[in-house]
Amino acid sequence: MKTVGIVAEYNPFHTGHAYHIEKTKALFQDETAVVAVMSGNWVQRGECAITDKWTRTRMALSGGVDLVLELPTVWASASAEGFARGAMAILQATGVVDVLSFGSECGYTAPLWELARCLNSPVFSQSLRRELEPKKSFAQCRRQAVERLLGPERAALLDFPNNNLGVEYLRFLPSEMEAVTVARRGAAHDSGQERDGCPSASLLRGWLRAGDVSSVSPFLSLPWKGETADIGHLERAVIARLRAMTLEEVESLPDSGDGLAARLLYAARQTASLEELYTLTKTRTYAHSRVRRLVLYALLGLRERDRPASPPYIRVLGFNRRGQALLKEMNQKADLPFFVKAAHIHDRTFRRFSPQAQALFALEERFTDLFALCFPTPKPSGLEWTTSPVFIK
Repeated sequence: MKTVGIVAEYNPFHTGHAYHIEKTKALFQDETAVVAVMSGNWVQRGECAITDKWTRTRMALSGGVDLVLELPTVWASASAEGFARGAMAILQATGVVDVLSFGSECGYTAPLWELARCLNSPVFSQSLRRELEPKKSFAQCRRQAVERLLGPERAALLDFPNNNLGVEYLRFLPSEMEAVTVARRGAAHDSGQERDGCPSASLLRGWLRAGDVSSVSPFLSLPWKGETADIGHLERAVIARLRAMTLEEVESLPDSGDGLAARLLYAARQTASLEELYTLTKTRTYAHSRVRRLVLYALLGLRERDRPASPPYIRVLGFNRRGQALLKEMNQKADLPFFVKAAHIHDRTFRRFSPQAQALFALEERFTDLFALCFPTPKPSGLEWTTSPVFIK
């Protein structure tokens, strides 16, 4: 049996994700198992997920995934490089994943491999240093450095978000793991549109937050139930948090350098609106996505030193019968301790988790308690302890 690893947010799981899984399985004649490393309650765009990680896990298991593992928030909310680094480390540590599959706009791994090798090379670092300027974002400098080395055609591939993320996966792909890519079908990432029966996740989130469940239902693997989460419910709390922080505190947050911390604090004193805060802070140098992530770090209290060099554990969010068999295999092959129930991380008779692992999970508890306040009807604290892993027979 071939075991495929997928990295995703599933925010929410929709027909485009099901298409990716279907096409991936079709690439292999053998029986195929799917392991997904999925972002938890907070996502890379610097906001909360549309609903909690257990609900999204159930949707993923109903849509073709066999085992769902959590990508901790410290990596799930990072830039593309940090996101990919954390996710690939978890897939490798399972000891059971044979091949990585990801979606891309180009649909071929060869040009993406060329880009990945370029970004990992010493000559790229030299080229990048020549491009760095105060009035250009890091992404612009990076693209221009690649264009200098590989030409405009290859560099243009980095203009597409899934190509870009795929390149980052390949940069950190373990030597023992293969990689395949499936050409994306449907609406472009974050386009707010629908095409070929595959809407963008941002369009679905917009419909859900507007209460238009009937428009969303045909594209989901399960009927939608319950309220939707929105960081807007914490808008004043976020602004209050920023206004109470010192410059030194903001500078201790990840990716806050180059004067961004001071600009963010200034903007927080000019507005009580999150969207206006992002607009006032972003410039050609400070990309909108970077600003959003920094604001999220401030809300969560996530400091640079809170992110370990690599994941210290594997957290299981849900599984089916095939996923259960994979967990048994992981008992023999996994390079990291893993747990299914939260209580296991503190249970010395079950497994021995390092102090670093326990500290990271304590952060995740805090992050989930904050996420619980993102709903119209706030959820109670302690969900990490009271919510059971998802099991589908």
